[in-house]
Amino acid sequence: MKLSGDLKAFEARIGHAFADPALLSRAVTHASMSSANRDDNQRLEFLGDRVLGLVMAEALLALDPNATEGQLAPRFNALVRKETCADVARQIDLGKVLKLGRSEMISGGRRKQALLGDAIEAVIAAVYLDGGFDAAKAMILALWGRRIETVEEDARDAKTALQEWAQARKLAPPDYVQTDRSGPDHAPVFTISARLENGASAVATAPSKRAAEQAAAKRLLAQLETSE
Repeated sequence: MKLSGDLKAFEARIGHAFADPALLSRAVTHASMSSANRDDNQRLEFLGDRVLGLVMAEALLALDPNATEGQLAPRFNALVRKETCADVARQIDLGKVLKLGRSEMISGGRRKQALLGDAIEAVIAAVYLDGGFDAAKAMILALWGRRIETVEEDARDAKTALQEWAQARKLAPPDYVQTDRSGPDHAPVFTISARLENGASAVATAPSKRAAEQAAAKRLLAQLETSE
């Protein structure tokens, strides 16, 4: 099987040339494009999730030999959650090479967080099956990069941390107010303002309300910590 120019360029972006190109083709084929003669990437997602988890567990243990399980768990969760996986997928422009059915194309599937997060897991599995664990590990560590070293900053849920900050100062829980919604229905962009009763606030935008709320909370926390 010969890869298209876009998939050859994608190989370069992930740093792995496939001995079996069919694995990569399958990894980027969404279920909306599956048929009797074309496998989708769902089974690969299942395997890739486990490979990613093992690589991250090993990396975190090596990074901090003295960390307890209670410290490691939130760091691990931050590195393997769908938001992080989708960020990595966007970093390598995975959406550009996805094979999607017409309905997913129309609904903006190339930008959907869940779809991108699943697809990067499928790509991980494809590299694992093609080149073995060491090849998959090398790719994961390269793509996740400094996220692993700085994970402590992102390990806590920002909305929970902001609520704890407010409670510790006897303030009411923060409010999250949608101030704008732009973009087409298949690719909306939400603007959310995180506000505290002491007047402090911060605004952020994202493709989903939840992501925008988290980003606004994180931005407000950074402002508060700087001012203290």
